[in-house]
Amino acid sequence: MAAPEPKDRPLSEVVRELSEIQAPTITLGELINAFGASALAGLLLVFGLACALPLPPGSTTVFGLPLLLLAPQLMLDTPAPWLPRQLRERPIATASLRSPFARLIPWLQQMEAVSRPRLSFVVNGPGRRLVGLVCTVFSLVLILPIPLGNMLPAATVSVFSLALIQRDGVIAMAGYAFAAASVGALVLAANLVAAMLRAALSALSLT
Repeated sequence: MAAPEPKDRPLSEVVRELSEIQAPTITLGELINAFGASALAGLLLVFGLACALPLPPGSTTVFGLPLLLLAPQLMLDTPAPWLPRQLRERPIATASLRSPFARLIPWLQQMEAVSRPRLSFVVNGPGRRLVGLVCTVFSLVLILPIPLGNMLPAATVSVFSLALIQRDGVIAMAGYAFAAASVGALVLAANLVAAMLRAALSALSLT
């Protein structure tokens, strides 16, 4: 019996194989090939999850830049992801991917068990382009140095990416809920920073 084509393989299976790679590095081009027909959404998921991890300051800027290149391609309905050659050939240490991917597999398996193609209008055509617009906006947020401001936006991009891969409009609706929560959290953070700045300026004026 012939092996299934990449587009027919569950994402959890692809991620499992990537987590078991013994080579010291893997390029973005090789990741694109591994994800097959789901490469664009798959890369958005990988970089979105990377931005959601508790990484050193500045890491979200590094991982957010590819998102900023990829997310607008959803709006253009690009069939395959385009990246500059230098970025496609950029090596990524497999050791840095192994642990996150291994933790991701059970979660993906659970999502695959309950998700199925439904509410296709949410993730196809204009719905897909709207998802691309939202992901592009949050990719811009992720490259900004906002303390603790990456978790919800990164989760939003990740949920939308999974919805596209599974062609599940219900998961996409959950993505919009995450997006609303992200906007609320960012507005709250902006108000807190503004209040702190006003307090600091007031204290300086009294000295």
